[in-house]
Amino acid sequence: MTFLSQAQVRQRRFGWPTRSSTRQDRCDPLYLDDKIWKADHQHKQRLATKIVSFTKNEYTIVICLTLWSLYIRLWKISQPGSVVFDEVHFGGFASKYINMGFFIDVHPPLAKMLIALVGKLAGLDGSFNFKEVGLDYIENGVPYVAIRVFCGTLGALAVPMAYLTMKKTGHSTVSGLVVSLMLCYENGLITNNRLILLDPILLFFTSASTLSWVNFCDQDKSSKVFKLQWYFWLTMTGLCMGLTASCKWVGLFTIATVGIRTIKSLWNILGDTQVSMFTFSQHFFVRSICLIVIPVAIYMITFSIHFRLLPNTGDGDTFMSPEFQQTLVGSNTHMAGTPIDIAYGSRVWIRHEGTRGGYLHSHPHKYPTGSGQQQITLYPHKDDNNWWIIEKPRNSPRRKRPDNKYGVQYVRNGDRIRLVHALSSQRLHSHDEKPPLANDEYHKEVSAYTDPNTPNDPNNDWIVDIVAYDEKDLESKDRIKTIHSRFRLMHSRQECALFSHEKTLPEEWGFGQQEVTCMEDSKLPKTIWYIEANQHPKFDADVEMASYEHPGFLSKFIELNKVMWNVNKGLTKSHPYDSRPQAWPFLRRGISFWVKDEKHIYLLGNPVVFWSSTIAVSMYLAISFVIVLMKKSGYKSKFHEIFNLYNESAGLFITGWCAHYFPFYLMNRQLFLHHYMPALYYAVLLFGSMFDLSTSCLTSRKQTILVIISVFCVIYTYRNFIPITYGEPWSQTSCENAKWTNSWDFDCVQ
Repeated sequence: MTFLSQAQVRQRRFGWPTRSSTRQDRCDPLYLDDKIWKADHQHKQRLATKIVSFTKNEYTIVICLTLWSLYIRLWKISQPGSVVFDEVHFGGFASKYINMGFFIDVHPPLAKMLIALVGKLAGLDGSFNFKEVGLDYIENGVPYVAIRVFCGTLGALAVPMAYLTMKKTGHSTVSGLVVSLMLCYENGLITNNRLILLDPILLFFTSASTLSWVNFCDQDKSSKVFKLQWYFWLTMTGLCMGLTASCKWVGLFTIATVGIRTIKSLWNILGDTQVSMFTFSQHFFVRSICLIVIPVAIYMITFSIHFRLLPNTGDGDTFMSPEFQQTLVGSNTHMAGTPIDIAYGSRVWIRHEGTRGGYLHSHPHKYPTGSGQQQITLYPHKDDNNWWIIEKPRNSPRRKRPDNKYGVQYVRNGDRIRLVHALSSQRLHSHDEKPPLANDEYHKEVSAYTDPNTPNDPNNDWIVDIVAYDEKDLESKDRIKTIHSRFRLMHSRQECALFSHEKTLPEEWGFGQQEVTCMEDSKLPKTIWYIEANQHPKFDADVEMASYEHPGFLSKFIELNKVMWNVNKGLTKSHPYDSRPQAWPFLRRGISFWVKDEKHIYLLGNPVVFWSSTIAVSMYLAISFVIVLMKKSGYKSKFHEIFNLYNESAGLFITGWCAHYFPFYLMNRQLFLHHYMPALYYAVLLFGSMFDLSTSCLTSRKQTILVIISVFCVIYTYRNFIPITYGEPWSQTSCENAKWTNSWDFDCVQ
């Protein structure tokens, strides 16, 4: 029988260290048992008292963190007094909301609407267009400071919410302080939060979603299941998730984070033999309502408000379908009503369905290559150069009698037709010439051309091939009808179809309009056309008319989200400061936001924060992997018991980091360092978990020393990069010394 010494008894009971611990004592199993007991006792004590022990001191800490983070972010918020980086877009969108003109952006509308609201209340009148970086705010009387203060305030509130999140998950006060101060002094977050951008609003709702979820989990683990607070925090989680996704689609990753943890929670409930199936069904139903229905409803409501705020036509019209456009006030759709019957002699607008490029168009400008004949393009706007006259070739068979009382003949499926450009009298033409952009063998040039010496030129002839029709109008299957018929135009000689794609001709001679070719063996989507507007000199006011159906909210909502997705997917052009996800955790490069008069704003994170959080992620993954291997081999470790104390919260944080980081590897669009900021937030929270895990066996004195060293390193590094964070002047020598790696390409010459 082994007896414990008095010192060991004291240590086991109260967690007191022995007065004379040798190196051998620290390796003794009894010593490790005592430390595990102490860590377990402290952690359980925090978990048991984290609500009732939220004392005056805790409130003081939260208030101080809030005020200090506000100071750090709002210091000299008025500089620079000109447009910075993406303020071009999001300030410009605020003006468009005020002017009520419809526009397109790749992000959901909530954050933009909040910016516009603050701008409107501060006196923004919509006359300033934010069109380029460097435009002066002060000379134009733009209330930019108020909008920046709003964004900075929301970004600052993520700091105290991070502290509350750590405390609510049972972590120590010192760990919460370390995490909060790391976020407070993170240079990249400060730069991003101080400007008129969506990111601080996104970060606010992301941190609010996380805090709400951990509060709900706290209620879920107590005896308060299905009580008022339980419902409140679950509803708040769904509400915050909906608001997060309504700011940016990155918010969907926050929903995924909570969703994964919810599945794990439900799985544990299902496996509990003491929980009835009825009770499990209640859990499942309530979570479905709060975590699925509420976020979707919030997301859709923001779009409903968005549509109401933008009732007028604007520069985003051309991205939308004609049905959508006709819901906008002032949109010149020509679709109050147009004759439905298409006959020979009709003047028509022919619209391309495969892209949003617009109408078949020609203008008096020549191709600089190929045949040098008059250009054929797609043009997205209403224009007289979009009018084409349908005529019958001279050598085509004639019908004996007209098809209606107006004495005209309808254009039917399989007819051979010619299209004459109304203003230039040139015919739609194709021949065996290479187009200017699509140089593949199966693409033929399309031009507007008429040879007076060859009146029956077969290169001007096209065959109508109706491929889709309105099921409510069966006649639109056999003959072309306005809007109701979808058709291809097959060249009679080249065996190709009239085609267009997203490639645009050069601005110098093609004015950025979409290329039109004749493509052999082409797929349907980009060779489908339909007639949107129709005029005929023989038709009178009694002729049957056609018009687009008026879409409801749901149709507009779905269409707009599809357009946002396609536009977002199309942002593939390179940018001088873009970067890929593998570079973000290591802070290999930043983003130049603004340069003027030897001052520079460059989005670069605090290296200590970035690298420490990356180490924490690696540390957690490595420990988890080792513990899994040890469990598989049947080996039990004392450290495993300590790790389990923090694994629940660390599991949430690593899930958040993974969900906000790895999906970017699937994206081929432009990406920047600021896309990593939500993932960084979770990585810093995980650092707090690993800090508690690593210091759980240390004395309070040693733990305090380690905290002081950590915070000192963070603040010291923050101060080194103050000039590029706030746009402050610094010497070229200081600038060069601050380039810790060659990949940090901020300019030290300006």
